[in-house]
Amino acid sequence: MSNGFYNVPIAVNEPVKAYAPGSPERTELLAEYKRMYNTTVDVPMYIGDKQVFTNDKRNLTLPHEHGHVIGTSNYGGEQEVRDAIDAAMKARTQWANMSWEHRAAIFLKAADLLAGPFRAKLNAATMLAQSKNVMQAEIDAACELIDFFKFNVQYMSQLYKEQPESLPGMWNRLEHRPLEGFVFALTPFNFTSICANLCAAPAMLGNVVIWKPAETQIYSAGVIMEIFQAAGLPDGVINMVTVSGKEISKVVFEDKNFAGLHFTGSTDVFRTLWKGIGNNIEKYKSYPRIVGETGGKDFIIAHKSAVAAEVATAISRGAFEYQGQKCSAASRAYVPSNLWEDVKTQIVADCKSFKMGAPDDTSNFINAVISEKAFDSIASYIDYAKTANDAEIIAGGNYDKSVGYFIEPTIIVTTDPKFKTMVEEVFGPVMSIYVYDADKWEETLELVDSTSEYALTGAILSVDRYAAQYATKALENAAGNFYINDKPSGAVVGQQPFGGARGSGTNDKAGSILNLLRWVSPRTIKETFVPATDYKYPFLGE
Repeated sequence: MSNGFYNVPIAVNEPVKAYAPGSPERTELLAEYKRMYNTTVDVPMYIGDKQVFTNDKRNLTLPHEHGHVIGTSNYGGEQEVRDAIDAAMKARTQWANMSWEHRAAIFLKAADLLAGPFRAKLNAATMLAQSKNVMQAEIDAACELIDFFKFNVQYMSQLYKEQPESLPGMWNRLEHRPLEGFVFALTPFNFTSICANLCAAPAMLGNVVIWKPAETQIYSAGVIMEIFQAAGLPDGVINMVTVSGKEISKVVFEDKNFAGLHFTGSTDVFRTLWKGIGNNIEKYKSYPRIVGETGGKDFIIAHKSAVAAEVATAISRGAFEYQGQKCSAASRAYVPSNLWEDVKTQIVADCKSFKMGAPDDTSNFINAVISEKAFDSIASYIDYAKTANDAEIIAGGNYDKSVGYFIEPTIIVTTDPKFKTMVEEVFGPVMSIYVYDADKWEETLELVDSTSEYALTGAILSVDRYAAQYATKALENAAGNFYINDKPSGAVVGQQPFGGARGSGTNDKAGSILNLLRWVSPRTIKETFVPATDYKYPFLGE
C-alpha cells in the first residue's frame, strides 16, 4: 500500500532531434533502418504470458517497396481472442490493486526506454512499415509517445489528488476504480504513438486491455510490445491479438466483461461498432465507455488580409506531410480571390520541389501511401477530378504502384464548393481548393461549417483580428482542434489536446486528463466518525 502522497516527475515535451547530416542520431537511425530492412522477424500475438505463433502467417512488406518482405505476422481467430480475454481477466485483480505509483513507474520507464535504447528501433520500424520520413517518424513514434506516457502519469496523479470537501464529523473520499471488465483497443496504421496510447492510457488507470493493431501496423506494434515488456508491464495487462475485425468483434462484443472501446479509425467502422455494442447492451455488467476519434475533412480558410506565403505554407505542410494520411491533414482550402494567384504560384512550386521515394533517403519529403487498397481509393478520386468539368488539377495527378504505392501530391481547384473531393474524406495527398469572392468572408465561413459531416481540425489565416474573432465564433462547432494562423495539424501532447466531434468522434481529447477520466469509475466514500444513535430529528420535538 502507498505510504505517502507522491509527486511525479514534471512532464516536459520530448525534444525533437534534428537528424542533420553527420549527427549521431541520424547515423544510428539509418544503420538501424538498414539492419531491420535486411532482417526478417516473426511477430507473435501476446496473450498472457505467452507469445503465440500460428500456421496462418502473413507477410509484412514495405509500402514503398511492396515486393520486399521484412517479416510475418501470426493470425489467429476466435479462440485466441477468448484466450486473450481470459488472460486479461486473470491479470485484472492484481493489476487493479497495484499501487498507482508502481503503475506510473512502469510507463515512466517505458518513456525513458523509448527516449534512449529503443528510439532508433521504433522510429526505424515506423519508417519501414508505415513509410514515414525521418522527421515524421521522430515526432510520432518517439516524441509523441514519450509525451503520452509522461503526461498521462502526471494527469493520473492530478486525477487521484482531486478530492471532495469534508464537513466536521465526517471524511469524504473519492477513489477512481478501473472499469469492471476489459477495454478493447482498436488502433490505426498512421500513428505509432496513438496505437500505443490507446492501450496504455486505460492500462495506466488499472484496466486490462485487448489490443488489435491495424494489419499494416503490426510490425511496429511488435516493437511496442517489446518496450512494454522491457518496462516491466505484467503479463496479461495488454494482450495483442492479430485477427480479423469480424472475428474479434464477434467475441469481444458478446462478452459480459466488455467494459470499454478505445478506437481510432474510420467513421463508418466506429458507427458500426457502436451499433453492435448497443444491440448487446443488456449482456454487459455495466454500460461500456465508448471513446473514438474518427474521420476528418479538415479545412484551411484564409481571409483577404492574410499573407499569401503563410497561406501557401499552411497548405503545403498541412496537406502533404505524411502523404496526407493524418486525421488532422488539411484536405480542403478556401482561398480569397485577391490572394489566389500568389498562393497558387507558391503551392505549385512547392509540389514540384517535393522529392518522393523511400524513407531511408532523408531528402525525400514524400513517401508511399500505406497499402494498395488506400492507393486505389486515392487514385479513384484523382481520376474523378481529371474527368470533371468543374475541376482542374494544377499540380500532381500522377501515381504509380509498380514498386511502391506512390501518389504525387495533388492539388485540385474546383468551382463547386460541394465538389466530391471538397466533401469526402480522401485520406491521401490530395488538396482541394475553392477560390471565393474576397468580400464574402461571412458567407464562406457558413459554407465551411456546413460542407462536411466532420469536425476534427481546421485553420483560419487572417491579419485582421476582427475577422479572426468572427471566424472563431462562426466555426466553434466545425473543429475540435482550431488553429489561428497555422496549419491544422501537428497537435502536441499537453499543449493541444486532440479530438473532434460531429462525425469525427467523441472528442475525449487524447493527451489530456479528459481522456483518462473515461477509463475510471469513481466511488464516493463517506465515513462518519460519531454515528447517530436515535432516529429522532430536532424538528420532531413538541
